[in-house]
Amino acid sequence: MGLPWYRVHTVVLNDPGRLISVHIMHTALVAGWAGSMALYELAVFDPSDPVLDPMWRQGMFVIPFMTRLGITNSWGGWSITGGTITDPGIWSYEGVAGAHIVFSEIFSDERTGKPSLDLPKIFGIHLFLSGVACFGFGAFHVTGLYGPGIWVSDPYGLTGKVQPISPAWGVEGFDPFVPGGIASHHIAAGTLGILAGLFHLSVRPPQRLYKGLRMGNIETVLSSSIAAVFFAAFVVAGTMWYGSATTPIELFGPTRYQWDQGYFQQEIYRRVSAGLAENKKISFYDYIGNNPAKGGLFRAGSMDNGDGIAVGWLGHPIFRDKDGRELFVRRMPTFFETFPVVLIDGDGIVRADVPFRRAESKYSVEQVGVSVEFYGGELNGVSYSDPATVKKYARRTQLGEIFELD
Repeated sequence: MGLPWYRVHTVVLNDPGRLISVHIMHTALVAGWAGSMALYELAVFDPSDPVLDPMWRQGMFVIPFMTRLGITNSWGGWSITGGTITDPGIWSYEGVAGAHIVFSEIFSDERTGKPSLDLPKIFGIHLFLSGVACFGFGAFHVTGLYGPGIWVSDPYGLTGKVQPISPAWGVEGFDPFVPGGIASHHIAAGTLGILAGLFHLSVRPPQRLYKGLRMGNIETVLSSSIAAVFFAAFVVAGTMWYGSATTPIELFGPTRYQWDQGYFQQEIYRRVSAGLAENKKISFYDYIGNNPAKGGLFRAGSMDNGDGIAVGWLGHPIFRDKDGRELFVRRMPTFFETFPVVLIDGDGIVRADVPFRRAESKYSVEQVGVSVEFYGGELNGVSYSDPATVKKYARRTQLGEIFELD
């Protein structure tokens, strides 16, 4: 009798050897892909400028996840934090990639000889082992008790490094931006998984529940497992898009909401007003091309393939009118392709613009007498009062901080 395509899982029904084989092959595909992808990314990755050409600008996918778990060095003699190293150790980027490929080659075919699969017991075994792995990751790796810790950074993505994390058991542990919640949640979830796994290994389901939930159906088991994976993927997608402690800016880039809310812009203005030293790193975050909704979501390939590689920061522009009033260029919203050049004061009142109709203009750069001066960067201390030059930099300031792109 022929079977439809969606009943393909029946080929492993009552066949423990084949079920184990397909599971091992699935693991081999996942681990083999991860290792191969890591080696490919290492072959094309340029670590020379972690500030203006970070991994997320180069379209790296696997390397950020490896770095988040504590891998920072390469057998090539470079470190993700910059500089050179002499002893990267075994667990470098290449070492981890090779370990995944070796793991993908491991094969074991054990037959139990039983006539049918005890799926509830298999579930208990899986739950117990995954609970042990989850607990171990949170209690040992993340806390640094037996491991390096994880990548932790400040809210502006300036001081990131791998360090141990203490579990946060209070209300703050539920804050997605508190790294301590990563340790405590893994410990708690692992403990729950271990207890639940032991329960399913020692307690047999009643016949009515077994039949009602179709626990003996291999497709029910597999589809419910996929539902659990979907839930985890949904959570990860949300933390990636909205940002969290698990997605540091240095590894995954800024979020679109940081651009929409002027998150980095406010901090840059604070630093400029306080006369603090220039910081090219935070300035690069405040560039619309690094907005994932603008620079990455609707484009194939890396961001470097779009607007190019940043080679220099011109500096932070400060606009003033002839009365000495400081003006701010209205930023381009995320989903706009063009936007009028408007300069406003600290109260949000329009003081200057680049008019569409010059005959009706009242606030043109020429009429208001706008000038621009740069703070930090390659044009530090340079000022311009020529209207054409001022308008050029005003247009570029719509896109955030001004960078030269190659």
